Amino acid sequence: MDDAMPTDNYHPERAIDEIVDFIADRVKPADFPAHILRFRNDRAAASVGLDGSDDAAWIAHYGRFEPLPDAQPEPLALRYHGHQFRVYNPDLGDGRGFLFAQLRESMDAGGRLLDLGTKGSGLTPWSRTADGRLTLKGGVREILATEMLEALGVTTSRTFSLIETGEQLVRGDEPSPTRSAVLVRLSHGHIRIGSFQRLATLGLADETRRLVAYSLKHLLVLEPGDNPALTLLEAVMSRAADLAASYMVAGFVHGVLNSDNIAITAESFDYGPWRFTPRWMPGFTAAYFDQNGLYAFARQAEAIHWNLAQLAQSLTDMAETEALIEILRRYPALYEERLIARFLWRIGFTADDPAAARAFVVAAVEALMGSEVLIDRFFFDWRRGDHDAADYEGAAWDKSRAALDGLTLRPGATDHAYWRGEAPCSMHIDEVEAIWAAIAERDDWTPLAEKVAAVRAMGEAHAGFPRP
Repeated sequence: MDDAMPTDNYHPERAIDEIVDFIADRVKPADFPAHILRFRNDRAAASVGLDGSDDAAWIAHYGRFEPLPDAQPEPLALRYHGHQFRVYNPDLGDGRGFLFAQLRESMDAGGRLLDLGTKGSGLTPWSRTADGRLTLKGGVREILATEMLEALGVTTSRTFSLIETGEQLVRGDEPSPTRSAVLVRLSHGHIRIGSFQRLATLGLADETRRLVAYSLKHLLVLEPGDNPALTLLEAVMSRAADLAASYMVAGFVHGVLNSDNIAITAESFDYGPWRFTPRWMPGFTAAYFDQNGLYAFARQAEAIHWNLAQLAQSLTDMAETEALIEILRRYPALYEERLIARFLWRIGFTADDPAAARAFVVAAVEALMGSEVLIDRFFFDWRRGDHDAADYEGAAWDKSRAALDGLTLRPGATDHAYWRGEAPCSMHIDEVEAIWAAIAERDDWTPLAEKVAAVRAMGEAHAGFPRP
C-alpha cells in the first residue's frame, strides 16, 4: 500500500463490474497544465481510509487520477437519459465527470458502498459540444453547498477534493475567462432515475432487471422480495420523500431537480445554481433559467414526486402499473410525516402526540410565510428559547407559541456553545459571493476556510441527536 492509503479502513470494491457492460464507457482523464490543491476533506477521507495521504499523493490520485490500489483501473463515464425541466433528453450521460473508484466506508460510518466521482475531469463520449471542464467558482460553490447541507442533516454527497487546474474557461454565466478546477465527490452511488429511463427507452428489459438487482444489493441493501421492482420503488420513494422534506427544513433550493439528478439512494448531489432562501418564500428559485418556477422552494416535493413517477414508468415491464401507482400514492403523506420530523429535529424538540407536532409545524410555517424573519434565525432563536423577541409579535406567532406548549425540548439540545452565540450560521448568496470575491480578486482562501469551520461547528451543535 502506498502513501495514499496508510489506514486499515481502506476497502476498495468493484461492484460496478457487474453492470459495466451496459452502464458505462471507459474514458481517460484530462491532462491539466497545473494542479494546485485548494480543498481536501480529511473528515470524509477518514471514512474510507484515505485520510493519511500527503498532498503529492492526493494530487496524483484526485488531480491526475492515477488509479487507487486494487480499485478499478480506468475511469468510467456513466450512461443515462433524463427529463430536464420535464422535457425528455436522450443525449445525456457523464459529460464532464466519471466514476473513479468504489470504496466501502468504515462500519463506524455506516458501511455503505460509496463512489468517488468527478466533476470537470475532461471530455467523455457524452460531452457533446461542451469542454468537459468545471470552473473554480463552481467547485467552491459545491464545497459550500455540501458542507452546509451535511451540517443541517441533509443526506448529501460530500465534496472530497478540489484542485485548481490552471486553465482559462469561457462561460456565459460567469465573468470570463475564469479559472478551472477538478472536483471529486464522495457519494452513495451515482445510479439515478435517468439510468433506468435510458434502459426503458432503449427496450433493454434484461439490463433493467440487472440494474434493479444491482441497486437493491449494493446501494439500498435490501432483499428483492416477491417483486424486486416494487421493492426498489418503495425504497426510493421513502428516501426521496425524506430528501424533499430535508430541503424544506434547510431552506435549500437545489435548482435543477431533473430526473438525471435524482439518485436511487435519494442522496442529494450535483450542485449547480443552488441557493438557500433567506425567508420562507414558496416561489423562491435558484436558477435564472427556471422562469416558470418549476423547481421553486415549495415545489421541490412535487418535482421529486414527478420524477418518482418516471422511475415507476421505467419499471412497468417488471411490475403491474397499478401496484407501482399505489406506491406513488403514499408519497404525499410520507412527505408530510418526514417534514414534521425534520422540522422538530432542527428546532430541537420532540412530541409524543403527532397531532401536536403537526399543529406546531403548520403554525410555524404560516407565521414564517407572513413575516420577514430569516429561516436560520427562527430555528436558532426558538431552539434556545428566544421566541418572545420583537421579531415574533403578532397573532400568527402567538399561535406558534401556543402550539409549542405541546412539545418537549430534547435534553442537551442547547448545550453546544453555538447556541450561545449572537447569530446563526447561514449560507446566503451574498455570503457565497463574498467568499468567491476574496478568491477571485486576492486569491485569499481564508474566508472559505473560516466558513467551512463555522458550518462544521454548527453541524456539531446539531449532532448527538439521531437524524429523523
